[in-house]
Amino acid sequence: MVQPVNVSSKYKAFREAVLTSKARQLQESERVSLSERVNILDVGIDNVSFEDFLSRLQKGVVFTPNVDHLMNLRVDPEFVEAYKTADYRVCDSQILVYASRFLGTPIKAKISGSDLFPNFCEHHRDNRDIKIFLLGGAEGIPQRAQFNINRRIGRDIIVEAHSPTFGFEKSEAECRKIIEMIRRSSANVLVVGVGSPKQEKWIAKYQNQLPNIDIFMGVGAAVDFEAGNKIRAPKFISELGLEWLYRLVSEPKRLWKRYLVKDIPFVWLLIQQKLLGKKAHSTKQS
Repeated sequence: MVQPVNVSSKYKAFREAVLTSKARQLQESERVSLSERVNILDVGIDNVSFEDFLSRLQKGVVFTPNVDHLMNLRVDPEFVEAYKTADYRVCDSQILVYASRFLGTPIKAKISGSDLFPNFCEHHRDNRDIKIFLLGGAEGIPQRAQFNINRRIGRDIIVEAHSPTFGFEKSEAECRKIIEMIRRSSANVLVVGVGSPKQEKWIAKYQNQLPNIDIFMGVGAAVDFEAGNKIRAPKFISELGLEWLYRLVSEPKRLWKRYLVKDIPFVWLLIQQKLLGKKAHSTKQS
């Protein structure tokens, strides 16, 4: 016997599917309309002001490209795959701001991880719905950063902080423990400061296992800066694009190879892009 077709339920299911699809399209449209991207060495960087970015960031993965990122992306396929998961790529480097001007489409603002983290906390000072899990730094460092920020903000915006062991990303057991810690917390924002490309790869690998987290941010040395473990370059040095030199002088053994060997070809590659006439401006979300 042929069963009667429940037209009403099928129509309802169809309607819900259409509405869900439309909602996703609208959400993506809103995301894309946040900014256009500037193409530097085939990496799209969001061209957005700091205040606009903070006011509209509600969900997604945030990476902060700098010269070192761009050079690593040319040789590290795993890093390239991780970068594809980023919903936002905001400019971490004054050098990239200068590069964008050289290519003909100036980036509106430098939004480094070290500035983004404290400014994000300040922006959400009175937003009780924002709760942060802080991951990164040597033993005791993230807890010190947590204390300093919470005291400055006037509430416990950072609800938990954890220092992973050196090489933790290679231990599936430790990563599972960290995932469980984040899940059990009340946090809906995860700030990771374990250095690049480790932090970006870790976020890309585990973000889908953290349904309670709305915003993921890779912020590099920001945890050490907020803890007072390291001193940032004076503002005028940063604005001149010489923060890299300040950091090199501060930590020559750790950073000399990055700045004096690996990143040097950036200048020639940038000139090549200019000579080849590749447009810096790109509406494609590459």
